[in-house]
Amino acid sequence: MNTKQHLGLLILRVSIAFTMLIYGSTKLIYGNEFIENLLEQFGLPVLIANGVFVGEIVAPILILIGYRTKLAGLVFFINCLVAILMVQLPNLFKLNETGGWAIGLIFIYMMFGVAMFFTGAGKYALSTNNQWD
Repeated sequence: MNTKQHLGLLILRVSIAFTMLIYGSTKLIYGNEFIENLLEQFGLPVLIANGVFVGEIVAPILILIGYRTKLAGLVFFINCLVAILMVQLPNLFKLNETGGWAIGLIFIYMMFGVAMFFTGAGKYALSTNNQWD
């Protein structure tokens, strides 16, 4: 990869992981009762709701700093996939009020996780030597 590609990966990592981190921080501050209620509706243990902090705080921080980025990208992807399946599935074939795909944003986040899994962080990262970097 050339320097411009590494710089592009850095820009993607910082911009998208930072915005997901805001979602996680909000849940950390105000709680994740919404997710707990969803899990109860699906008959799942409420304790699983704490996994959102891994997917929306820990994984984005690891992606931001470029440490175990492939693993964090996988966790990021799974977090978004679960959100789509549990919350957004009814909106799969809908448009939002401005004409965009109703699940467009979460889908972009999910695909970002896949991309990070396959590419890694690039050379502008805290760690680049491990198979999960």
